Amino acid sequence: QVQLVESGGGLVQAGGSLRLSCVASGRALSWYAMGWFRQAPGKEREFVATISRDGRTTDYADSVKGRFAISRDNAKNTMYLQMNSLKPEDAAIYYCAANTVGPRRESYEYGTWGQGTQVTVSS
Repeated sequence: QVQLVESGGGLVQAGGSLRLSCVASGRALSWYAMGWFRQAPGKEREFVATISRDGRTTDYADSVKGRFAISRDNAKNTMYLQMNSLKPEDAAIYYCAANTVGPRRESYEYGTWGQGTQVTVSS
């Protein structure tokens, strides 16, 4: 069973950038398709981005397309989310998740989750 730990969150001004990391342990990251999700206070958890096992296929929520980029380095067992042009509405706890079926938007497809990292965007 893989374990996931996110890092890289923090406080940033609107228009700024952050890069989140998700490190896998216990099993090689290459076994899994991966996703990023986020949850703001009082809101449902929502899909952000997903990436296939080999990194060749990605998919993004419309709200982040063109601003965020998901990537992975299987040799380092690490997945990334580069977030540019951040907006106050991007503020949330960001979670990485793993599944064995492929790049998916639905959270129920993911069997393993990290603990989350907080992103705060000041206006």
